[in-house]
Amino acid sequence: MQQYSYKEIWKVSYPILISLVMEQLIGMTDTVFLGRVGELELGASAVAGVYYMVLYMLGFGFSIGAQIMIGHSNGEKDYRKAGKVFWHALYFLVALSGLLCILSEFLSPVVLGAMLSSEDISFQADSYLTWRAPGLVLAFCGCAYRAFYVGSTHTRILSMSSVVMVISNIAFNWVLIFGKLGLEPMGIRGAALGSTLAEGVSLLYLIIATSHRKEIKAYGLDTPCRFEPGMLRSILKVSLWTMIQSFFSIFTWLIFFIFIEHTGQKAIAASNILRSTSGLIWMVLSAFASTGCSLISNLLGQGRKDSVRPLIGKVLKLSYAVLIPVLLFFCLCPRLILGLYTDIQDIIEVAIPGLWVLCASYLLTIPAHILFQAVAGTGDTRAAFFLEMGALVVYVLYCTVVIALMRSGLAASWASEAVYAASMTLLCTLFLKKRGYI
Repeated sequence: MQQYSYKEIWKVSYPILISLVMEQLIGMTDTVFLGRVGELELGASAVAGVYYMVLYMLGFGFSIGAQIMIGHSNGEKDYRKAGKVFWHALYFLVALSGLLCILSEFLSPVVLGAMLSSEDISFQADSYLTWRAPGLVLAFCGCAYRAFYVGSTHTRILSMSSVVMVISNIAFNWVLIFGKLGLEPMGIRGAALGSTLAEGVSLLYLIIATSHRKEIKAYGLDTPCRFEPGMLRSILKVSLWTMIQSFFSIFTWLIFFIFIEHTGQKAIAASNILRSTSGLIWMVLSAFASTGCSLISNLLGQGRKDSVRPLIGKVLKLSYAVLIPVLLFFCLCPRLILGLYTDIQDIIEVAIPGLWVLCASYLLTIPAHILFQAVAGTGDTRAAFFLEMGALVVYVLYCTVVIALMRSGLAASWASEAVYAASMTLLCTLFLKKRGYI
């Protein structure tokens, strides 16, 4: 019976871990630089950043479905089919990103104006999206490449592409936000443009690096394949649910930030810092969860259902072993961590209780995310969608009562993460047990 060892799980996980952490540093860089510009820009970038993620998650959700299919094909050693899935995913994502860019240009100002209470934050957020939305084309192409490399378990290339992206983003942000090298300072617009340009540099690296890989012919990546409507329908059959699920998952987070924005400018600025801090931890967790999803797809492609439970257990143990020391460090040194993002002491003091609650919630978030990705790895993305919707209903109800109606403090607001995680853990455990996976 096929069993993945801790070493093999780590071998697949650590390149994804590095790549995701590097990608998270993009948002962290924006927050760090804008934290030195002003409270208004810091708060506006929180809303605009999550709004952009809502659009991005449509493409990312589609790529998860493609990744699952690539994983199954790779497990069956049908490499040509895995390559075809990649090309059709790329075709679809380019078309989808173009459509979203056009819609964003016309609809985003209206949507933001209706949702936000502050006209200043709404204006700054719209300025950010004007320069950030075109980056969806580049980001979606990157999603297609990530789906291929994670699904085929050849993940090392993702690490270097992410390093290239982060270095580029730091350079572009420094020049564009503050107006270096003779350029005019662009502020929040510079943060958006810098991130878009950095994604372009990273995508260029992926294209060049892929063209030099030995296995490119085995997968058929050396030549674009002919478009087959049936193949796209097969991917959409798996991906549609992950697209909708990913969209609503981030959309409810946007609702959370809209509720926070209505409580005050300082609260939304502090929440942006917490969002960025949480994102770094989340990316580490996502690396292990994505590995679990991919390896489960490969195991089921080999007909090894009995190996799923031991794999989930090992992924959980590795996740706790890596993340608990990080969470303890964040709790013991909150001013050091938050001070990296801003030198505004009032915002730091407001954010500290929220950071403690956020770190504690990850004790539940770890099993929630890994078990959810395990469900996705089985290929039953429809079930994954309904499980997510169930947890999100509980999450939105909590946010509505505690934040919107009771106007509770930041700590109680961020406790919503623990409420969501507890619901997700319970639902996914019941599903996996019912299907005989655990």
